[in-house]
Amino acid sequence: MTRIIERHRVAALLGVALLVLPIAASSLVGTRPAQAAAAQGSGTALAQGSFAAIVSADKPAVVTITTTLKAENASADGISPFGGISPFDQQFRDFFGERQMPMPEQRPSGKAEALGSGFILTGDGYIVTNNHVIDKVSTIRVTLDDGTELPAKLVGADPKSDLAVLKIDSGKSLATIAWGESDKLRAGDPILAIGNPFGIGTTVTAGIVSARGRDLHSGPYDDFIQIDAPINHGNSGGPLVGADGTVVGINTAIYSPNGGSVGVGFAIPSDQAQRVVARLMKDGSIEHGFIGVQIQPVTSDVADAIGLAKPAGALVAKVDEGTPAAAAGIRSGDVITMLDGKAVNSPRELSRIVADLAPGTKEGVTVWRDGSDKNLSITIGNNDDGDRQVLADAGGKSGETAQRVPTIGVQLGDLTADMRQSLGLPKGESGAVVEGVNPDKPAAEMGLQPGDVILSVNQKPVTSAREAKAAVAEAGKAGRKAVLLLVQRQDEQSFVTVPFAAG
Repeated sequence: MTRIIERHRVAALLGVALLVLPIAASSLVGTRPAQAAAAQGSGTALAQGSFAAIVSADKPAVVTITTTLKAENASADGISPFGGISPFDQQFRDFFGERQMPMPEQRPSGKAEALGSGFILTGDGYIVTNNHVIDKVSTIRVTLDDGTELPAKLVGADPKSDLAVLKIDSGKSLATIAWGESDKLRAGDPILAIGNPFGIGTTVTAGIVSARGRDLHSGPYDDFIQIDAPINHGNSGGPLVGADGTVVGINTAIYSPNGGSVGVGFAIPSDQAQRVVARLMKDGSIEHGFIGVQIQPVTSDVADAIGLAKPAGALVAKVDEGTPAAAAGIRSGDVITMLDGKAVNSPRELSRIVADLAPGTKEGVTVWRDGSDKNLSITIGNNDDGDRQVLADAGGKSGETAQRVPTIGVQLGDLTADMRQSLGLPKGESGAVVEGVNPDKPAAEMGLQPGDVILSVNQKPVTSAREAKAAVAEAGKAGRKAVLLLVQRQDEQSFVTVPFAAG
């Protein structure tokens, strides 16, 4: 399951690193030739011609953001790569690995400073940056391209999309950059990244779009643009500029095994950011929708097992009690195929649709259940604590006399009171417990283990080993190629598709 937690703060030296630069780290510039070589080696496959005109127009609107971090928000023993409670923290550790970095240098005042980047969106001084650039800080200062330094006020921030809006008052109209259309970007298109890496001053690097739609398991808005333009610590919040000079993304993170750019960077698409920024400028905050389900992808095997024409939608693994989904009548085993009039093709699409809906609105939702579509109505809840969220599960494979079910290779028994206690299951839990798994059969290949409890077979609840066996046999007789099991393992539930053994 994907968890969404609130904030992230300082860059990492290993894994996907956020691009905030602790001030103390700027002293390392010039001492690591390997990083410089890596930075110079990227971005060679570009369109013909010069980018000078674009840089001349856009660079005056790019700013350096200097923040002061209170000492109590920094641990003397070192910090999590992402501040410990960020949308990128545990997900990126699981995805890429983990390592801690030293704390920024502590000033005599008991405070530490860090650098990031941003860009001016309006002539009266509204500035866009990343939330992690300004999170948990006591002061924010903005340095313009001409060297003018001004205090900044935080207008609003959204940790879930990692975006923030600042406001400065310069007493004059400022240079700006306009939003572009990130949805038109294609892999191979040329781009420029502008920001202040390592605190050396505003810097421009060039490259191409390496990929679209990267999902780094950090939250409902995961749709990152991957780029090979060199970006480093300090680039966070700076603009990613397209060939027409407009902002097509906000540079946010890099994958880095050595602390410097290796040509794998990530930016938030402008089409997504523009909507969030507009709401922050208007209201100062955003309320994200919430329905209270855990979901998995619909694979080809799952679609075949439940009679769906194609593998699309979001398979509901669990409905949390007391949530909007429960009140709407959504059940475990349903496949959500439409919400708010929008087709749902994947868990990520559902996650994004729900997050964008305003709490309190009543929407239609279509689910696939028992071989047909069911139309329901749901009132969207408020995801206001950062812990409740549409969760996109990557698809975990996660008693008296035992009864043999040879077609998939498991040995089942009834779930007794003693078994419930030993497995840590709720008192009223019912199902069929897996007592043995044949290592040469499909169930073993799909990750079933002794101690797993089968709660349903092909979306139909089972309360005993006999019912489970009968349901599996029924699926085989119906010509299904696989059977869909809802499996409880400790306190987690997930669907597992188990093909029938050949012969």
